[in-house]
Amino acid sequence: MEPRRNAFDQPIGAPLSGWRGAQPPARVQLAGRYCRLEPASVEAHAADLFDAYHSAADARDWTYLAVGPFETADAYREHLARMAASADPLHYTAIDLASGKAVGTLSLMRIDAANGVIEVGHVTFSPRLKRTRVATEALFLLMKYVFDALGYRRFEWKCDSLNEPSRAAALRYGFTFEGIFRQAIVYRQRNRDTAWFSIIDSEWPALRSSFTRWLDDANFDAQGQQVERLADLVARERAAGHDAQ
Repeated sequence: MEPRRNAFDQPIGAPLSGWRGAQPPARVQLAGRYCRLEPASVEAHAADLFDAYHSAADARDWTYLAVGPFETADAYREHLARMAASADPLHYTAIDLASGKAVGTLSLMRIDAANGVIEVGHVTFSPRLKRTRVATEALFLLMKYVFDALGYRRFEWKCDSLNEPSRAAALRYGFTFEGIFRQAIVYRQRNRDTAWFSIIDSEWPALRSSFTRWLDDANFDAQGQQVERLADLVARERAAGHDAQ
């Protein structure tokens, strides 16, 4: 489609005459079928989280994070206290409803309500959360909150370009790869080239349908194995959307 042109015959963006901005995220609980997100709390979550992170065989999960690993419970409590006090990033704890335990954290950050842009970051999933329905639903709950409740236009995911698991997760969750920002950050006394991904509001309805279908109990067999992969559902919804255009 050809872009609009102004009185000077210059191409200009689509009109957003009714745009009034999005709402900032709040310290709310977000409830799902398998998990619940709660505002990060030292008293409520520190002990469970420290135990969950220390269930890992080694410290490789902290390689691409700017903090950790934490050798003592007191050191982690101090870190979680800083997280709980922060407004941006605004940190949430994922609670596994089956066990009632806190099993990881993630945040909404770089909050730009005026332009409707927000990022999911500081994703710190323990081995008890990784590759589970709880992990997928935790991201889905944030997506629903951002798009459906708060009215954002763009949801971002960024990671170290060398962090292949994070890049794969972004694609599985339906984010679109946008490119590499070279020499974007210095952390742990090393360079980080940053991989950028996003979901925009026009893509959200199809993604919401894909997540809903994947998370349905009917998509899992008696052993808890998925029947259809989320990536396949996302691809099918996108193909249907293209065919309808």
